[in-house]
Amino acid sequence: MPVANYTTQTSQDDFVNLAYDDKTSTDTDDVTIEFEGVGRLPIPGRASNSQCHFENEKTVTSMDFKTSATHDEDTKWLAWMEIQFKKIAGSKGLIELEDFKSALGVKKSFFAERFFSLFDTDKSGSIECSELIDGLRMLTKGTPAQKLKFLFNVYDIDGSDAIDRNELKIVLQSCMEESSLSFGENDLNKLTEVLFNAADNDNNGIITFQELKAQIEQHPGVMENLTLSAANWLKPPGDSKGFRMRWTKSFTLKYIVNNLRKVLFLALYITINIILTVYTVYRYRDSNGFVIVARVGGMNLNFNCSFILVFLLRNCITYLRATFLANYLPLDQHIDFHKLVGRLILFYAILHSVAHIGNALYIEHSMPQSNLTSVDILFTTKAGIGWVGASAYITGWPILLILITMFICSLPFVRRGGYFEVFYWTHMLYIPFWILLILHGPIFWMFFIGPGLIFVVEKISRSKLFKKAKYGGTHISDVNLLPSGVCHLIITRPDSFRYQPGDYIFIQIPVIAAHEWHPFTISSAPEMKDSLWLHVRSAGNWTRKLYKYFSELDPMNEGKPEVVLQKRRLTLSPSLLNFKASGHSSGRRGTQYLEKSQKQLAHEKRVAQKNKKVQVECYIDGPYGTATREIFDTEHAVLIAAGIGVTPMASILQSAMYRYRASMSTCPRCQHSFYGPVSDQTMALKKVDFIWINREQKSFEWFLGLLNHIEMELCNEIKTTEKMIEMHMFMTAAQDKTDMKGVGLQIALDLIHKRDNRDLITGLQTRTQAGRPNWEKIFDRISKEKRGKVKIFFCGSPQLGKTIKKMCMRYRFNFSKEHF
Repeated sequence: MPVANYTTQTSQDDFVNLAYDDKTSTDTDDVTIEFEGVGRLPIPGRASNSQCHFENEKTVTSMDFKTSATHDEDTKWLAWMEIQFKKIAGSKGLIELEDFKSALGVKKSFFAERFFSLFDTDKSGSIECSELIDGLRMLTKGTPAQKLKFLFNVYDIDGSDAIDRNELKIVLQSCMEESSLSFGENDLNKLTEVLFNAADNDNNGIITFQELKAQIEQHPGVMENLTLSAANWLKPPGDSKGFRMRWTKSFTLKYIVNNLRKVLFLALYITINIILTVYTVYRYRDSNGFVIVARVGGMNLNFNCSFILVFLLRNCITYLRATFLANYLPLDQHIDFHKLVGRLILFYAILHSVAHIGNALYIEHSMPQSNLTSVDILFTTKAGIGWVGASAYITGWPILLILITMFICSLPFVRRGGYFEVFYWTHMLYIPFWILLILHGPIFWMFFIGPGLIFVVEKISRSKLFKKAKYGGTHISDVNLLPSGVCHLIITRPDSFRYQPGDYIFIQIPVIAAHEWHPFTISSAPEMKDSLWLHVRSAGNWTRKLYKYFSELDPMNEGKPEVVLQKRRLTLSPSLLNFKASGHSSGRRGTQYLEKSQKQLAHEKRVAQKNKKVQVECYIDGPYGTATREIFDTEHAVLIAAGIGVTPMASILQSAMYRYRASMSTCPRCQHSFYGPVSDQTMALKKVDFIWINREQKSFEWFLGLLNHIEMELCNEIKTTEKMIEMHMFMTAAQDKTDMKGVGLQIALDLIHKRDNRDLITGLQTRTQAGRPNWEKIFDRISKEKRGKVKIFFCGSPQLGKTIKKMCMRYRFNFSKEHF
C-alpha cells in the first residue's frame, strides 16, 4: 500500500509528523496521533488497523492522490485547527461567539452564528474544543446525509424542521454577501422564487429535508463533496521544501525539454562567462590573487554591462519575432534574462570592488617601497591606474553606488508596491552609469560600441519628436471610468500605425507626467482602423493620478456638463416633450412618467460622469510584439487571463472574430470578399478557449460589451456545429457549489441560467463558475477535443502562471506567458 508522509509545522519549534498506511476499508473507527507539546488527537475516518506513529521529518515519498490525498489534507487540517482553537480558547478551554467569528474569517455574522449554534450541542453559549472538532470532523469526513442534515439545520432558522420562503431569502442574501456578489432586490426575489419552486415539490409552501435532498441530488457531486471550505479557514504554514523544489525542478529532463530554448540560451550565456573567466585568470596568472579576482570581475563586467543592453532593444526583439530566429531564441524571456544579467552585474561589481580593496591593503602592507597607502590607492589618482586621467578608482565608487541604487529600486517591493516612478527615474541613471564605465574600463568601449549604437538609434526613433513626425498628433478622445479603478482610454489611431493582436505600446500623457513613459497592452483589434484602446488599472502613483485626473475632468471639453445633459434630454427623451404637449402630464400616469424621466436623467448624469468626450494630448511609442503574435499560427489556442491580464486577450478575441467572419464570407472560387481586405488575412486557428478569472463581480464589467457582442456573433452569424470561441468565466471570491455557504445560491443561479439562458452575475450567456478553476479537468477536456495542436497563452499573476505551466508540461501543451 502507498505510504504518505507529511510534515506540518505547527509553530516555530513544534513539528507534526504523520505517516499511515492508506487502506481501502470503509470502516470509520478513530485512531489517535500524538503531537509534540499538544497531546493525543483523534484522527477520524481511518480503519482500525491503520498505523499512526511519529517519524523524523521527511519528504513525501509516495502517494495515491486519487484515494488518499484529500483525506490526508483534511486530517492535517483538523489537527492544525485543533491547535489553533486551543490557542484561541486559552486556559478556560471555551470559545465564545466573537472569538469563533474571528477565527472562522466569515464576512457576515449569519453563517458564523448558525454554525456556532449548531456546534454548541449542549447549548451552553460557548463551544468546547471537543464540540468544535466533532463538528468539523463531521463536515470533512461525515456521510453525505450527515452533511446535508447540517445544511438543512443552517437553513431552518427557527428550528421548525421546515424552510419557508423568508428563511430561504435570508440564507440566499447571506450567501451573496459571503460570495461578494451584489444583486438588486428584484434579482434576490427571483433567486428565492426559482429555488423555492424547484425544491417545493408538493407546493405546500415549505421545503422539507427530503425535498432539499432531492433538489441537491440533481446536481452531481454536490452531496458527496459538500463541506465548509475547511481548507480556506486556517491554513498550515507553507512547506519549507518548496524553495528547494523550485530549484531542483530546473534540473529535470522534463523541464529542460519543455524549456529548451531558454536552457540552451542560458547555457551559452554561462559558457561565455566561464570562457572570459578562464582567459582572464590565464592572462594575469603571474599577479597576486586579489588582482586576478579583480580582473575576472572586471572582464565579466565588460561583457555583461554591454550584453544587458540586448534585452532592452524592443524594436529588434519585435523584428526578430517575424524571423526564423524566433524558433531558436527565448524572446519571451527577455525580461527574465535582463533581470538575471542585472543580478550578475551586481555580483561581479561587488567581487571586483572587494578584490581591489584587498589588493590596496596588500600593497600597503606587503610593498612599503611603493609609498602608497590604501586610502591613496582607493580614493586618489596617485596609483596611476586608469586609461583616462588615472581615474579608475575615482570613477569606480560612483559606478558601484549607482548600480546598488538601481538594483534596490528595481526590486518587486518598489516596482509593484506603488512606487513605479522611483524605479523609473532611478533606472534613468543608466546614462551616467555607462559614461563612467567608458571612462573607467580601458576596453569596455569595445564591448559596448555595437549594442550601444543600436540602443542609441532605438532611443532616437522612440523619442517624442520622432513619433510626432511619424504619426502626427495623437490624443485621447474618449475616457470610460470602469469599476475597480480601471480607466478605458480611446486614442486616435494614426493611419501609419500597424500592430498585431496582443502588442503593447508605451504612452506618455504630458498633463499627468511630462517625461514618463508607461507600457500598456493594446486591447482593441488591429482591424479597428480609427482608434486604439488601452485599459489602465490603478496600481501605482502614475495610474492613480491618471484615474483621478479623468474622474475630475468635466464631460465637455469646455467644462459645461449641463450642455451635454440638456442635449441628451432632448435627444433621448422626445416622448416626454410630446407627452407634456398633449396635456396629459397630470394625474397618476403623468406623475409616474415624470418620476421615470427623473430616474432616466439621473442615469444619464452618471453616464456623463463615467463616459467622457475629451481632447487630451498624448504620445505613443510602439507597437512592440509579444508571444501572442503566434496566435493565428496556432490551431487550438487557449487564452487564460487573470484580472486586468485580459487586455491582450480582448484584442485577440476581437481580431479572431473579424478574421473568422471574413473567412466565412469569401467566395471559394474567385476569392471575392464581402467584408473587405481583412479576408486576405489567413489563419490556422480552429478553436479558441477563453478563460477569464476575476476575484470581484465588478471586474467583469471591463469587457462585458465586447464579450456580449462575441456571443451574439457566434449565435447569429456563424452557422457551425461547434463554436470557434468558447468562453469560461470564474469568480474566485464566490463560494463554490460544494460549499455550505454557497450551495443554495449557486443552485439558484443554475436554475436562473437554465430558464433564461443568461448568467445573473455578468448578463452573458456563459455561466460564471464560482471559485478557482479545476485546471486538471479543464486541460483534460481540451486534450480530448482533438482540435489541433494546443498552445496556452497566459497573462496574469506569476504565481498562477507557474501552476498553469506545470499543467502544460504534464499535457505537453506549448505555453506562452506575457509579462505585465
